[in-house]
Amino acid sequence: MASLEKHYPLPDAEPTHLDDGSSSNDSGYNGLDLPSTVPPSELTVEKQTPAQEPPPNGGFNAWLQVLGSFFLFFNSWGTVNAFGVFQTYYETNLLQDESPSNVSWIGSIQAFLLLIVGVITGPAYDAGYFRTLICLGTFLIPFGFMMTSLSTEYWQIMLAQAVCIGLGNGCLFVPSIAILPQYFSTRKALANGIAASGSSLGGVIYPIVFRQLYPRIGFPWATRVLGFISLFTTLISVAVMRVRVMPKQKRALLELSAFKELPYTIFCIAMFFGFIGFYGPVYYLQPYAINMGITNENLGFYLLPILNAASVAGRILPNFLTDRAGPLNILIPASLASGILALCWIGIKNLPGILVFAILYGFFSGGFVSLPPVALISLTPDLRTLGTRMGQAFFVASLGLLIGSPVVGEIVNQTGSYLGLQLFSGLTVFLTGIMLIYTRFIMVGLKVKIKV
Repeated sequence: MASLEKHYPLPDAEPTHLDDGSSSNDSGYNGLDLPSTVPPSELTVEKQTPAQEPPPNGGFNAWLQVLGSFFLFFNSWGTVNAFGVFQTYYETNLLQDESPSNVSWIGSIQAFLLLIVGVITGPAYDAGYFRTLICLGTFLIPFGFMMTSLSTEYWQIMLAQAVCIGLGNGCLFVPSIAILPQYFSTRKALANGIAASGSSLGGVIYPIVFRQLYPRIGFPWATRVLGFISLFTTLISVAVMRVRVMPKQKRALLELSAFKELPYTIFCIAMFFGFIGFYGPVYYLQPYAINMGITNENLGFYLLPILNAASVAGRILPNFLTDRAGPLNILIPASLASGILALCWIGIKNLPGILVFAILYGFFSGGFVSLPPVALISLTPDLRTLGTRMGQAFFVASLGLLIGSPVVGEIVNQTGSYLGLQLFSGLTVFLTGIMLIYTRFIMVGLKVKIKV
């Protein structure tokens, strides 16, 4: 009974007496299993703590956390998704003496730090440093933009945009995904999808603002405006986000035994290949369209915002379906479709085709990049180790992010053609889908009791 009282609140109740004045419980205990000699006025009900209560799955405060997480995604993955516009600008203006591969290292290191720093910030979050992490990210990202605005050399941009903003992104990433399960259980995938759509909106707003401003006020002030936007939006997160339950157990940094589980290991390898190829179209769609004469520089700059705008729906709708169908069942078709589309990119030589490609790739890739954290839940027998296993998977994926874009950039540089880039991106992402299918078959064979 003590365990029941701990998890379920007991209603206030009075002993029921019969006409002869005796208690209805002949054993001498009332309906609360307490001694009948205790006066009713002294009966107390143990109040549940937030840790004992189930997530509210809605309400004003819960949706405020989604809003705060939305803006954390807006400034972490959003700046990564927006780098394509800087790739194009650097290749044609500020860093035109550098190869496309060298320019790609800036965006790749920024994305790599976003994930790899999560291995450290995860335990920091578990130790109670949630607000410290988001405040640190709120400082580093705007500061990185301001320093980028002053940069004129390749190494200066590398330090400011790649390292400083990348570290700030890493500080925001874990809080953006760790806070939502405290407020949502039955609708956690939908809440995650709405929050993750912030990264797509960031990938729309940042490039458009930059494109509109830099011809008028120059690169330095256009970049500073982006810094002010990041400062304002991250301050919204600082103002509204609150941890509902402080973790009681400190998370281990590593759980190498997880790699003895075949589904988890294959999933991690699949994410490595997926993130090697995923950002090829994101970073090089604009240069491809401009250099191939498909569109002029003005319209070419808007291909990335179009792709990211389509990704908003691609993050929300698949996550909505995930709560009903299971994450792997949605992640697999999203991966296969993204790979096939990247291969179809080879045959696109006109403006209508490139616009349709940007929309479709944005939609399907939105599900591809937003569902892995949810899918990892299906691959974790003991959810108390979810943070550690997620950090390990992100570490493996971060290696793909680090080398993917420079590799495809070097392919373009060596061959003078985009064909190798298109084949590399398409085949690696499609291979990810095949490996995820194998993962699902193993899970079914193991008779996992949850949706996959």
